[in-house]
Parts: sequence; C-alpha cells; structure tokens
Amino acid sequence: MQKSRLTLYIFIALILGVITGYIYNIKVVDQYNSKINAAETTIQSIDAKLRQVTDTTTIAYTQLKASRSAQTKIRKENDDLRESSVEYFSILSDIFLRLIKMIIAPLVFTTLVVGVAKVGDIKAVGRIGSKTLLWFLSATLVSLLLGMMLVNFFQPGKAMHLMLPDSHISTGVKGAALSLKDFISHVFPKSIFEALSTNEILQIVVFALFFGVATAGIGENGEIVIKAMDAIAHVILKITGSVMKLAPIAVFGAITAIIAKQGLGILSTYAIFISEFYFSLLMLWLIIIFAGYVVLRGRALTLVANIKDAMLIAFSTSTSEAAYPKVLIELERFGCSNKIVSFVLPLGYSFNLDGSMMYMTFASLFLAQSYNMHLSFSHQLTMLLILMLTSKGVAGVPRASLVVIAGTIAMFNIPEAGLALLIGIDPLLDMGRSATNVLGNAMATAVVSKWENELDSN
Repeated sequence: MQKSRLTLYIFIALILGVITGYIYNIKVVDQYNSKINAAETTIQSIDAKLRQVTDTTTIAYTQLKASRSAQTKIRKENDDLRESSVEYFSILSDIFLRLIKMIIAPLVFTTLVVGVAKVGDIKAVGRIGSKTLLWFLSATLVSLLLGMMLVNFFQPGKAMHLMLPDSHISTGVKGAALSLKDFISHVFPKSIFEALSTNEILQIVVFALFFGVATAGIGENGEIVIKAMDAIAHVILKITGSVMKLAPIAVFGAITAIIAKQGLGILSTYAIFISEFYFSLLMLWLIIIFAGYVVLRGRALTLVANIKDAMLIAFSTSTSEAAYPKVLIELERFGCSNKIVSFVLPLGYSFNLDGSMMYMTFASLFLAQSYNMHLSFSHQLTMLLILMLTSKGVAGVPRASLVVIAGTIAMFNIPEAGLALLIGIDPLLDMGRSATNVLGNAMATAVVSKWENELDSN
C-alpha cells in the first residue's frame, strides 16, 4: 500500500510540475526567453557576416565584433535572470539530490564490504565478479550497437542541414579526452576519504573490494567488522526511507524547473529526435527484459513492477543515483541475496549504464548526420569502442554523457558546436536514460543472483 501511494504521489507531482512549469514559463520566464532567442538570432547573423569579412583590420569588422560582444552579454544576463527565476523550484530537487548523495557513498562502501566479506574467499569473489562483468560487457555492447543501428535507420540528423561552424564557436561543454592517466585516476583512489567526499563511486568500489577481501581473510576478528558494517548499512537504509518521502516534492521541483525554462515548445521543436530516441530506449528495455526473462522466467516482469518507483524517481530527477537506495531495498525484497546485491549493484553504477551507452552512439552519430558528415561502418565501430572506454572514466561527472560525447566527436572532426543542439533537450533525454540505467542494473543483479543460486523463490 505504501509503495503504491508513493508511485501515485510521484505521478501526481509529475503532472503538477508540467502544469506549473507551463504557467510559470508563460507568465514569468517567457520575457527572458524572448530576449535570449533574439540575441541568439542576432549573434548568428553577425557570425555569418564575420565569415565574409576578409580584412580583420577594417572598422566594419571591429563594429561587428563589438556588436557580437554586446549581444553575447545580453544573452548571458537574461540567461542568468532566467536561472534565478526558477531557482526556487530547482532548490526542491537539489535538497533531495544532496540528501541522496549524502547516503550513496557510505551505503555503497558498507554494503559492498559486507557483500564481499560474506562471499568469502578471493576465488568466490572472482567467480561472481566474472559473471557480473560478462553481463555488463554484453549489455554495454548491445546498448551501443542498438544505438548505432537505430540512429542509422532513423537518421534524425538529416533534417537539420547544418553548415560547418567556425572553430571559435564553443558550447561550454568541456570534452573528456581519451587519456589512460585520467582513466586510472578515476579508478584507483589516492585517499578513500577524498573518494567518499566527492562520491567517486568507482574508487569507493575498488577500496571496498580490497577492504572486504581483507576482512574475510582475518577470520573471527573480521566478523566484528562485518557486523558493524551491516548495522551501519541498515541505519543508512533507515535514513533512506525518510529521504524517499521527499521524492514527490523533488520530482515536482525538477519537472517544473525544466518546463519553466524551456517551455512545452522544446518538445515540439525536437519532437522527432526525442520520439525516435525514446522508441530506441523502449527497444532496449524489451531486450533487457527479454534477457532477464531467459534466466528469471516470469519473475523478470515482477522485478520490473517492483522497481517502478525507483525508475520514476530516476526519470523525474534525471539521475540514476537518486534511485540507488530504493533499488537496493527492492532487490532484497525481491529475493536477491544481500551479499550479491551488495556486490553487483555498486559495480553496475560504474560499469553498466545501458541507457547512457545507447545515448552516446545515438547522439554522436546524430551530430554527424546534422552536418551531413558520412562516417563509414569501420569509423562507427571505432567510435563505439572509444565510447566504451571513455565512458568508464567520468563516473559521477555532471552531464557525464555530454562530456564523453564532446571528447569523442572531436576525434572524428565533428564540430563541438553541434552539442548546442543537445544541451537544450539533454535534461529530457537524461530522464529516459537514467530510468533505463536503473532497469539494467536491477536486472543484472537479479540474474547474477539466479546464476549463483542465491535468489529466493518468494
């Protein structure tokens, strides 16, 4: 009953958020949007004139540059005013997300230590880990390939007909270069306290694996540590129950802020791209559920029903992290062994982001199509493999998918300025891929539990 009420409240919050955001957009934010759009149009016109100027020492060129600076200032000022006008709505979701992030690092650490310690010897950890990574790798490849195939089939970028921009035009999204040093720094912690304070999940996972194996290896003394960690985990889950009551308020704030800033027009402007991407996500959902059904049979559908609240939270807040504590609770209620859930789920949040994976190939090739740039099949496969690697090094970074895309498209000479096409609608797309990430990780955990004969038949 409690679960169904939470779902109802979240759904009501979604509807109220859309209505409130729409009204607020018309009454308050529209004046800022009009000035931003006017400035943007003027800047584009000035850029076109600047490209035609051959002598940069003329008065006309100087005047054009001065006009561009003035319009850029107007755009920035109105963008700041727009942000401040919706900040009260954003605060509602920010409070919730901060409380969730407060929970995640200690929850991941304590549950993973308990999970690894209960698994016992290093051979068992290796066996479960290899099965987990087999599923993760397969899911990642399927997600990337599906995104590549569907974007080639739909070709949503063909309707854009964009001209190649000047190299100086930037979107403000810093690309993530494919650097082995950067990747290593995201994997191995130099301080566990730094990793905990910055929510570097991958680093926490690495330390927790070492800590858990060492705890299991010291025998009776380790039992004290396991009991303490288990008790701490239960305390944090108790806190989670209280925090989750704020979910509908957070959902209302997040949705209102998005619609208030962008308006419902953003949906119609990019309707084709958004609908094709969400159709692609639906296809990925069906594949994930079917793969789970092969192992779990009818219980795969029961699992989807059980985690619907968690998926709604991830969808509404545009972050799968917000759903982590809820997914952990629901998986244990579903019958998954505590030690498997504690081991697999944290790994999933670093290695198994199915929705984000598909979006990366879909969005990158969409940008190439928008500039009428043909990438051969071999180039697309290379891009796919690069995305597999770079995506593992930016866990926990805001707009992580955009950051990875920015770094990857540069390697294929796709203009970074094209990201401007995605920035406006990225929050809407992020909602779908966050919910998909939750589904993929929950299904992976249940499947590994079944493979290990650690799934109760309740």
